[in-house]
Amino acid sequence: MSGHNKWSTIKNKKAKTDAAKGKIFTKIGREIVIAVKTGGSADPALNSKLKDVIAKAKAANMPNDNIQRSIKKAAGEGDATTYKEVTYEGYAPCGVAVIVEIVTDNLNRTASEVRHIFDKCGGSLGATGCVSWKFERKGVIVIDNSKKLDEDELMMLALDCGAADVEIDEDSAIIYTDPSDFSAVRDSLEAAGCTFLSAERAMVPTSTTELPDEESVQKVTRLLDWLEDYDDTQAVYHDAELPDDEDEDE
Repeated sequence: MSGHNKWSTIKNKKAKTDAAKGKIFTKIGREIVIAVKTGGSADPALNSKLKDVIAKAKAANMPNDNIQRSIKKAAGEGDATTYKEVTYEGYAPCGVAVIVEIVTDNLNRTASEVRHIFDKCGGSLGATGCVSWKFERKGVIVIDNSKKLDEDELMMLALDCGAADVEIDEDSAIIYTDPSDFSAVRDSLEAAGCTFLSAERAMVPTSTTELPDEESVQKVTRLLDWLEDYDDTQAVYHDAELPDDEDEDE
């Protein structure tokens, strides 16, 4: 896959603290509740959406007790809040396209708060469809390559499992799939002994926006971080080229 689409330049930073991980687990727990209710079953063997979310939870090292608690809650064995899924689109500073996937129990409150975040950070909330045409829905599976497997062998393994495209990083491999092939490819890679760092269906930009200077990077990052930290946010996607963590630490 061409370098300008490299997932590491557009994917938000991974959780580095217990508090951040706890927030991720809460968000995945909401996804589990929705998957059970929309899929009509608490059995992942009968509910493909639930199976996908459980795989995502395991890749994020979410404890099994948390997973089972969320499933029971959705199945009626607890106080299950009614959640709704909604997607917002808009622009960060410098014309960076932003998509925010939300799960909320109060649409009016969330719409107001998301708009406030965009406005406060110099961005603008747009209408549905204003930036989604710049993205493609894909399966994105990141596997651990810290053992430095042969790149050709790793590439062939992914393609043999049904991947559409592969990127090799220093310590990981990013595998892209058609959304409809995501579950099958993930299961095949798991059967082949791969260790997942993440596995999800995501919005991947078809091209990226280069930022002119460090000030612009800081402005865009401020908005993205604020959106990411918002309690109702499930995922934030953007088309900005941002420095890797290693670049920032130099």
